[in-house]
Amino acid sequence: MSTASRLPQFVGRLASRLPVTVDPTVRRLAVLSLIGQTVLVVTGGAVRLTASGLGCPTWPRCTNESLVNTPEMGIHGFIEFGNRLLTFALAAVAALMLVYLWNLRKERKDLFLLALGLLASIPAQAIIGGITVLTQLNPWVVGLHFLVSMALVVFATLLVNRAYGRTGGFRTRPLAALPGALRPVMTAVALFSAIAVMLGVVVTGAGPHAGDADAPRNNLDWDLFSHIHAVPAYLVTAGTLLAVYFVFRRGIAGIFRTAVLMLLGVTVLQAVIGFTQYYNGIPALLVGAHMLGAALLMSAATNAADIARSSPVA
Repeated sequence: MSTASRLPQFVGRLASRLPVTVDPTVRRLAVLSLIGQTVLVVTGGAVRLTASGLGCPTWPRCTNESLVNTPEMGIHGFIEFGNRLLTFALAAVAALMLVYLWNLRKERKDLFLLALGLLASIPAQAIIGGITVLTQLNPWVVGLHFLVSMALVVFATLLVNRAYGRTGGFRTRPLAALPGALRPVMTAVALFSAIAVMLGVVVTGAGPHAGDADAPRNNLDWDLFSHIHAVPAYLVTAGTLLAVYFVFRRGIAGIFRTAVLMLLGVTVLQAVIGFTQYYNGIPALLVGAHMLGAALLMSAATNAADIARSSPVA
């Protein structure tokens, strides 16, 4: 029997062993994807904040002679190459997710398309990362790299919610009825969270942590854009507090209440970190914490808005 004729049989046997319902493995892979995308934000921040942005001075190889970092490159090469390796790990998780969803690709297009989007983003992120290196850490390209990561955190959050049946057309968990005003409020909170993150990228591009001593800056007024960046953050806080008021005033229970309280916690944490770093000379450790907070904020805001959108109206 030829190899060509054996392939369909192999694929058929493999498909017969794959789940026909959303099982715990699919759910674990969704959670792992969200964790991995968040960790990628942290490791990407570590690359920049330790001045390791050119730890691998070329792309796709780490050096002209080596695919991986070498001992002579020191800690900067290790940090930069480690961040590159994490991208391959995320690609493996996304590919495995698609395999496990193969028998559900028609029935659960929502999950399959989200997983496909996460996998398709991996080469896109790799290319943007390569352009970042080849342009000597141009701040606008670095910012684009970060924003794509934020979008992937959003997709991964939606994937977790759909996999656990929390939201979407295949919802299996009951949701409390919400006042009609809460749906647009939570949508606005998610939108202003995204705007705050985008303006934060501009602030970062004007700040001192460039990823390398010789990397260019965007030459904008850092202090001015720090204050502009704070405006949508204030609106996020206001919208979250309004949602908290509704939750306790109307006695709303369930996962929406949990989502809003999580969002409040992340928002307060981000505000504390933001003000502390502003008034203390922008220390690298706090900048890294703020980047992690940005990923958590996008996930929490997406989660709350997604649940509000799926909830019945009181």
